[in-house]
Amino acid sequence: MADKETVENGGTRDAILAVNPKPNKGITSKVIDLLEKLIVKFMYDSSRPLHYLSGNFAPVLDETPPTKNLTVIGHLPECLNGEFVRVGPNPKFAPVAGYHWFDGDGMIHGLRIKDGKATYVSRFVKTSRLKQEEVFGGSKFMKIGDLKGLFGLLMVNMQMLREKLKVLDGSYGTGTGNTALIYHHGKLLALQEADKPYAIKVMEDGDLQTLGMLDYDKRLKHSFTAHPKVDPYTGEMFTFGYAHTPPYITYRVISKDGFMHDPVPITIAEPIMMHDFAITENYAIFMDLPLYFRPKDMVKENKMIFTFDATKKARFGVLPRYAKNEAQIKWFELPNCFIFHNANAWEEEDEVVLITCRLENPDLDMVNGTIKEKLENFNNELFEMRFNLKTGVASQKKLSAPAVDFPRVNESYTGRKQRYVYGTILDSIAKVTGIVKFDLHAEPEEGKTKLEVGGNVKGIFDLGPDRFGSEAIFVPREPGTSSEEDDGYLIFFSHDERTGKSSVKVIDAKTMSADPVAIVELPQRVPYGFHAFFVSEEQLEEQAKL
Repeated sequence: MADKETVENGGTRDAILAVNPKPNKGITSKVIDLLEKLIVKFMYDSSRPLHYLSGNFAPVLDETPPTKNLTVIGHLPECLNGEFVRVGPNPKFAPVAGYHWFDGDGMIHGLRIKDGKATYVSRFVKTSRLKQEEVFGGSKFMKIGDLKGLFGLLMVNMQMLREKLKVLDGSYGTGTGNTALIYHHGKLLALQEADKPYAIKVMEDGDLQTLGMLDYDKRLKHSFTAHPKVDPYTGEMFTFGYAHTPPYITYRVISKDGFMHDPVPITIAEPIMMHDFAITENYAIFMDLPLYFRPKDMVKENKMIFTFDATKKARFGVLPRYAKNEAQIKWFELPNCFIFHNANAWEEEDEVVLITCRLENPDLDMVNGTIKEKLENFNNELFEMRFNLKTGVASQKKLSAPAVDFPRVNESYTGRKQRYVYGTILDSIAKVTGIVKFDLHAEPEEGKTKLEVGGNVKGIFDLGPDRFGSEAIFVPREPGTSSEEDDGYLIFFSHDERTGKSSVKVIDAKTMSADPVAIVELPQRVPYGFHAFFVSEEQLEEQAKL
C-alpha cells in the first residue's frame, strides 16, 4: 500500500491499494470450466445474436498508445487545455455465453489537448477482474447477460464455486471500472457501481496509467456509486453504495483531503438498483425507485435478476448532507418511475429542487430484456421535481419531450441553482443522435412529441445521418461562476457508421451552432460507451504534485 499522510481529523488520506490478485489455473479450474461448458451447451441458446458485440458496440482489440499531432479541423480553444476522457465497456475476451453492454472491461479513451494540438490514447482500466482473465486467457467472470432463469442461477453458482475453491480471487472485487469518471483529491477515478474506485494517473503526454484501487484506508467496505458528487465550493465528495443485503443503501462523505467519514445506512424495504443521486448545498437526495433485485423471480418466472414493479410509488429521501444517521431523512412520494441520471439539484426557500431524466413504465432494455433497435417505451423526459421540507408535499413538472438522457450542467453550479442543462437525444437504446440545450428559465412548449427548438429548448446540435455520439461535457471558458453560465464549449466523441471513423467534436455551448468549433479526427474507432469527464490543466498540475 502507498504511504499514508495524516490529516487534521486524525484519519488518513486516500492511499492507493496495489491490486495483485492470485487466481489459480490448476486442475480445479479446468474441472469447473468443463462443467460450465456442459451447462452452456445444454441450457444456453447460442443462436441468439449478441447485439452489444456488433457494429460500433464491438470492442477494439488493442490499446492505443499516445498518438500525437492529430488532424484538427477548426481550432481548439485554450480553455480545453487538459484531457477529455470517456470510459465504456470493451471486453478483452469473448463471453462464454451471454453478454450485456454493462459487462465489458472498462476502457478509457482520452484526448490530450494542449496549445491547440491533440493526442489520442486508449487504455484498459487494470482491474482485478481483467488481470485475472489475462492470466487464464479467457472469460471467467459471471456476466449480467447470463442472468436469466435457471441458467442465470447456475452461472451465479459457477462464479461462487470459482471463488470458494480459490480459482478466482475475490479479495479485490469483481468490477469492470467501465461506467463513469470523476476527479477528486488529485486523482482521476474510474468507477463502476458494483466495485470500489480505481485511481488513474493522466501523464503529461496524455497516457493513462491505472495506479490501483481506493478503499480509503479500509474504511470503504461496500460498493461505490458510479455517480458521486463533488461540491465545487467545499471540495468534498459525496457518495453511496447499494447492495442486495441490508443495509441496502449506505451514504458516505469524503473530505477534500480524501478522508472518508463514517457510514450512514439508509433504510429501504427491498434491495434496488440506484444508479444516481444528487446533492444540494445542505442535503443529499436518495431515490428509492421500484427496480428491485429479485433473484427468486429470475428462477421462478424465467426473468432477469432485476424486476420493475409498476404498482409501486417512486420515493425520494432528503437527508441533511452531514447527518450522522438517517433519523432526519424525509421521504416523499411521486408517481411510479425510474431514473438513470440526474442533472442537478438545489434549494429554494422551503423546497429542494431536483432536475432529472425521468422514465415512466420503462421497458428496461438498458438493464435487461430483449434488445430492440428502436426505442419503444424508453421515453426519458427531462423533469423538475420539488420536495417541500415544510409541508411534506412533492410535485413534478415535465420539461421535455422524449427521449433525452445523460444530462450535464456547468459543474461550477453543482448543488446550486443553475439555468442550463445539456442532454443527449436518443433514438435507440444506446445511440445518441444529437445534443440538446435546455433553458430552465423558459417554459416548455405544450404538446410536443419530439425534441425541437422552441420554448425551453434553446438549441439542438444534430450529428447527421448515421452519425452517433456520446455524453457531452461542458467546459467553461472561464472557471467559476463569475462569467455567464453557458459561456463555454461542449465536447464529445462521435462515430460515423458509414465511414467507420470516429472523432471528437467541440461545439459552442452558448450558440449551439451547427458548425463545430473543432473536429479532431481519431486514428482508431471508438466504440459507443458511457460517461465522460474533462480533466483541466490545473487538475493535471495538481495531480502531478501529489
